[in-house]
Amino acid sequence: MLDFQREKNTVLGYYADLDAAEGQGITDVLNAHTTADYTWRAFHPFHLQSDVETVSELFWQPFKQALTHSQRRMDVFFAGQNFMDDGASTWVCSMGHLMGLFDSPWLGIKPTGKMTMLRYAEFHKIEESKIAETAFYFDIPHFMAQAGVNPFPHQSAAQLVQPGPTTHDALLFADADPVDGQKTMDAMNFMISDLGQWQSELPLEEELARSWHDDMIWWGPTGIGATFTIARYARQHSGPFRAGLSDRSGTGHIARIAEGAFSGFFGWPNFTARNTGGYLGLPPNDKECEFRVIDIYRREGDKLKENWVFIDMLHFFMQQGVDILERARAT
Repeated sequence: MLDFQREKNTVLGYYADLDAAEGQGITDVLNAHTTADYTWRAFHPFHLQSDVETVSELFWQPFKQALTHSQRRMDVFFAGQNFMDDGASTWVCSMGHLMGLFDSPWLGIKPTGKMTMLRYAEFHKIEESKIAETAFYFDIPHFMAQAGVNPFPHQSAAQLVQPGPTTHDALLFADADPVDGQKTMDAMNFMISDLGQWQSELPLEEELARSWHDDMIWWGPTGIGATFTIARYARQHSGPFRAGLSDRSGTGHIARIAEGAFSGFFGWPNFTARNTGGYLGLPPNDKECEFRVIDIYRREGDKLKENWVFIDMLHFFMQQGVDILERARAT
């Protein structure tokens, strides 16, 4: 029986201290819970950092000053051995929302004084009860939309504050049966190998049905949105995505884990592609662009049922010459 209690408790202790900290205390928390060679990866405009004081001053202190009375509303929590290094490392995944009152400007976004949520997903690599690496991916355009800013007028699917799993059972504070975790890893790996290169000769909906339930839910990022059922997913995301983008690379996953019915991965970047067909209202071009992504999955039976997706839309648009945050500052 696999035992992830030490790794899970490491992250839960970090969250308890971080969520209670303010100002310089945030730096102290990061120093206490991370290794000397800590690596922190985040979405634009924060990117890759290796100094906890920078992480504190660049992200956490301004964010907590802007979003007062903040609290963590966690929907998913699980751990696993990393498939990408044959189980040599253990990672803990958390997903949910950071909620508070948007009382001061953040990233040039004007405050509303209202309850606002930052949708997030996180992977932590644990070494000797310390956090050695973090991938902290968050949906800033989703935050912007709640503040009344519409950065993506061509969004094809639904704009929602996104809930956790239908089953409400994804907070795996106790370790799950590893047999279930292997089934979930197998389902995720089959989907990645089957769909990952967009090379099937099957019609798109038939291709998707090989690894997804017909009533799947795809909780996508603002700019694309959330969509329900294979047919609507094909129409509102997968079809336009494939039509707009070409020359997709293989996956560049750093971590891929599963526990119980839940799994996920992240990369830096996950893949590259070219916007040769025009995507999300952008004009076509031949520039190769990175896609930074976290995917979280829920398996039901032998297929995937729900998928929460975090894509660095700001970074993708910056590579296309469009600064979404600068546009927000101008409004």
